[in-house]
Amino acid sequence: MKRAIILAAGLLLILVLTLLAFGLPIGPSLQMLAKGAFDGEVGWGRTLARTTPLIFTGLGMVVAWRAGMYNIGGEGQYIFGGIFGATVAAVGQSLPPALLMILILISTVVGGALYSSLAIWLYISRGVQIVISTILLNFIAIQLLSFLVRGPLKAPGKFQLSQTLRLDDAVMLTRFSNKSDLHVGFFLSILAGLALWLYLFRSEGGLQIRIVGENARAAKAAGMNVAKIQWRAMAISGGLCGLAGGVEYLGISGAIDAGFAQQWGFYGIPVALLAGIHPAGVFGSGLYFGALFSGTQYMSRFGSGDQTLIFVIQGVAVLGHVLLNYYAKRKEVERV
Repeated sequence: MKRAIILAAGLLLILVLTLLAFGLPIGPSLQMLAKGAFDGEVGWGRTLARTTPLIFTGLGMVVAWRAGMYNIGGEGQYIFGGIFGATVAAVGQSLPPALLMILILISTVVGGALYSSLAIWLYISRGVQIVISTILLNFIAIQLLSFLVRGPLKAPGKFQLSQTLRLDDAVMLTRFSNKSDLHVGFFLSILAGLALWLYLFRSEGGLQIRIVGENARAAKAAGMNVAKIQWRAMAISGGLCGLAGGVEYLGISGAIDAGFAQQWGFYGIPVALLAGIHPAGVFGSGLYFGALFSGTQYMSRFGSGDQTLIFVIQGVAVLGHVLLNYYAKRKEVERV
């Protein structure tokens, strides 16, 4: 609890300092941010809609990093989830809407998991570091998406628009109000977080992942199949990032174009770091950044400032978090 309070106070301080650095008045700017993020049904809906993909991709980073696999490829896995979902939507148009929706969600998980499995295969069979391969796979996914929406997945008859077929409303995830962006995907993200917490901290499989992440050599010496465990963690990680793409596709966009990803996969990295690599923390950090996205969007429309603030706050917050962890560990060592 003490750590959470310190972190919340630190994030508020960073926000205030960033506003000062941009020459923005603190009081009115904070009021405008709060109004954009939490003002009634529209504000909350906008914030929670932006929080949803952040939670999914943040959870994806958490499970991989817990296994010592530094997955930086959330963006590519998110895109592959969307590609698989759009492919299923294109070939399954005659299916009942509810069945098609479920198949799309499942396919997005499969797409993300397969793409992350490519990175772990390169690591295990060729020794390519996960950080390097996942970064490069991001760029491949971005280019592949651009090609597909202009070619094989392009909606028929849409000569000017490079995008996939738009889903019928009956296939989309349920929204709770016409005024709000909030959809049922947010609650799916909460369920995913609870499931991941149970898996990591209340199951043998999760314990294996954490042991491998702490010391892979010791795990191997103890007879564990380290490669298999790392593969499993990366597949879960990619599946969650792919599901983030699926939920965004079914909940917000309804169609996929070259700008589909909007960097949600990259934003999952600071979300996971600020969460302390813990599923429970992802909800808080995801909501923080979701509120910032929503608030700065409102500021750029009705006042000064824009979403550049978020990038600065993300960078400073992550650096501050790393420093905080460094000094905390140093104090522990000094006590010993």
